[in-house]
Amino acid sequence: MPYQLPPLPYAYDALEPHIDARTMEIHHDKHHQAYLNNLNKALEGAPNLFNKAAEDLLKDLNAIPEAVRTAVRNQGGGYVNHISFWESMGPNAGGEPKGPLADAIVKAFGGFAPFKDKLTQVSVGHFGSGWGWLSLDSSGKLVVHSTPNQDSPLSNGFKPLLGCDVWEHAYYLKYQNLRANYVAAWWNVVKWDVVAARYTAALK
Repeated sequence: MPYQLPPLPYAYDALEPHIDARTMEIHHDKHHQAYLNNLNKALEGAPNLFNKAAEDLLKDLNAIPEAVRTAVRNQGGGYVNHISFWESMGPNAGGEPKGPLADAIVKAFGGFAPFKDKLTQVSVGHFGSGWGWLSLDSSGKLVVHSTPNQDSPLSNGFKPLLGCDVWEHAYYLKYQNLRANYVAAWWNVVKWDVVAARYTAALK
């Protein structure tokens, strides 16, 4: 079966005033839908790939037929990245993580504040379109990094825990060229319980 677009897990205006309703509507219903449509269309030429989870396609791009590999990387990456993005945010969120994830952040970065500064710098400073990430590397260590365009950390052997979308379509209606203001506001909608659950699952 072709891949499906999960509904946004909250109302378009649920993240106001940090992320505006119109941006959420266009971002989910138009941009995310387009990645999905393009991925499904590309895979019509390799329908056996529909038997795999989209995440599994991204984990080994070299195993994807060359004719559809670029589409899987770009469109599949956009499809998977955005599912994670919506789930990572919510109303009445923000603050700091607790438990094992908080301890791991202290160990890796020296504290939550240094971690927040680092991910902010990576996200704001990323040239062009892309993402800032908190991921788990192959050794089980937390790392902050960025990916261009819709590249997935999965394709580089990482397990993504939290991603900040810094494509202009994620913020331009409200923040225009002020990406730093958008990233600062984004921290207020991060659902740390979701990120912590991903961390626990990634360690297994």
